[in-house]
Amino acid sequence: MGDVNARGGPQQIPRPPAWTPGRPPAWGDAASTELLTAARVREVFGGRRGDPSPVAVHGASPSAVLIPLYESDGRLWVVLTRRAWDLRTHKGEVSFPGGRADPGETYAQTATREANEEIALDPSVVDVVGEMDHLTTVTRRAYIVPVVALLDGLPAVTPHPGEVDAVLHVPLDELCLPEVFHEEQWGMGPTSRPLYFFDLVGDTIWGATASMLRLLLVMLLGLHPGEPHEYDAARGLGPWEGIPPGIADDVV
Repeated sequence: MGDVNARGGPQQIPRPPAWTPGRPPAWGDAASTELLTAARVREVFGGRRGDPSPVAVHGASPSAVLIPLYESDGRLWVVLTRRAWDLRTHKGEVSFPGGRADPGETYAQTATREANEEIALDPSVVDVVGEMDHLTTVTRRAYIVPVVALLDGLPAVTPHPGEVDAVLHVPLDELCLPEVFHEEQWGMGPTSRPLYFFDLVGDTIWGATASMLRLLLVMLLGLHPGEPHEYDAARGLGPWEGIPPGIADDVV
């Protein structure tokens, strides 16, 4: 039998032929994890509107995801989902609950509704704090709005059959560990972009979800997020012909 404590999961990573190891994490070998608190979330994201995606003005369709955070046992935790393995796209991938916005909805309403549909998260326990910068999908057909929210302790959740394989509760300080985070550089020349990975026990977070998690950590830790393409891989690029889909494409 395999090691049940082994990091990394069965998620399929479509690495292109041209990739190289990336840089060390922005937080170095040790993050200031005392900043990973609910109070810090309110300080950084309270009332914040995310920087719009450049494709929004061209009529691109929006999606929104909920980044649910809560404190327990002196740590700040994030709620994630593992998508069902029989879905048509992004099967088995770790993501935030979310989906496409319905006409007339705010981004917060979309994210909260989708979290209720996917994991039965009660909207009444969701305290929306603010937004992170909007993420451009790799095909430039859409963009994702990350909605940051705080929950009052460990939430009661139930995965939706057929959509969600499991609900994951991950402490943010674990994501900062050297054995958990790594970066890869995909592509060559001016169109190359960094991709981020978090190896949990039994799962790998990558793509758009990993980009949002890295930006969340960087902002809470008071660090510089880098150039726009470093936290939104598709900014400034056309469709990436020849690059496997999923780098930052529709995660919801």
